Amino acid sequence: MTLDDAYANGAYIDGAEDYPPKWEKAAAAFRSKMGAQAEIGRRYGDSARQVMDIFQPAGISRGTVMFVHGGYWKAFDHSTFSHLAAGPIAKGWAVAMPSYDLCPDVRISEITRQIAVALAKVADRTQGPIVLAGHSAGGHLVARMMDPLLLPAEVRDRVVRIMPISPVADLEPLLDTSMNEILRLDAEEAAAESPVNMSPPRGVAVTVWVGGNERPVFLEQAETLARTWGARHVVTEGEHHFNVIDGLTDPDGDMVKTLLDLK
Repeated sequence: MTLDDAYANGAYIDGAEDYPPKWEKAAAAFRSKMGAQAEIGRRYGDSARQVMDIFQPAGISRGTVMFVHGGYWKAFDHSTFSHLAAGPIAKGWAVAMPSYDLCPDVRISEITRQIAVALAKVADRTQGPIVLAGHSAGGHLVARMMDPLLLPAEVRDRVVRIMPISPVADLEPLLDTSMNEILRLDAEEAAAESPVNMSPPRGVAVTVWVGGNERPVFLEQAETLARTWGARHVVTEGEHHFNVIDGLTDPDGDMVKTLLDLK
C-alpha cells in the first residue's frame, strides 16, 4: 500500500527492536518498587484486556493522570509502560493505566468506547482533577475523550488538561496502508474517529506534543490537530516516536511540568 512507509516508525529508528524489551524491564521494576502503592489488574470491563493498573503517590493525591498506551490499536498493553507513571507520581499525582482490546478482535470505535468506560471508572473512584495523556494510538484515544457524546458531563467536567503525544489524529490515510487489514477501517469510521474532525474542546487545556525527529506524517498530524483545535504545539528537538515518551519519567522535565501545569 502506498502509505506503508510513511507510517513505519521502527524502520527509521536505530535500535528500534530494543525498545519494547527495555520498556518491559523498566515497567516491571517500577511496579515492584511501588509495592502496596500499586493496584494491579483492576477490571473495568468484561474482556480479559479491559483492566487497568493504578499507582498512588505517597500521601493524598493532587489528582489523577490517565495514560493510554499506543501500538496502532493492535499491539502492546498497559503493563509495558508502567514506568511512565514515575514523573506524575513524584509530583503527588495518582496514575491510571488501562489496557484495551486490540484490532482485529474489535474495531477502533469500540476501543474508543472502552477507554471512555475506563475513564468513567477512574472518575468514580477518585476525587479532584483528571489529566489525560496518550501516545500514538493512545494519543488518538485521549483526544477522542473530548467528544461530549462519549462521557457523562460530570466526568468530562473533571478533565482539565489533555496531552496527545505523537497522536494519530486523522485516520483517513490509514485506509491506504497494509495495517488496515487488521484495523478494518472504512471511510465512515475513519472520519468519525478522527479527532481533527471534532469540534475543539472547551474548558480544557490541550498540548499536542511530538518529537522533532519523527516521521513527517506524525509531524503533520500533530501540527494539524494543534491548529484545528487551537492547542499548544510542542516539537522536541532530537526525539523520535519511541523515545518521545521518556519525558514522562522525569518529574522536573518540561513534559511533566506541562502535563501537570507546574510552574
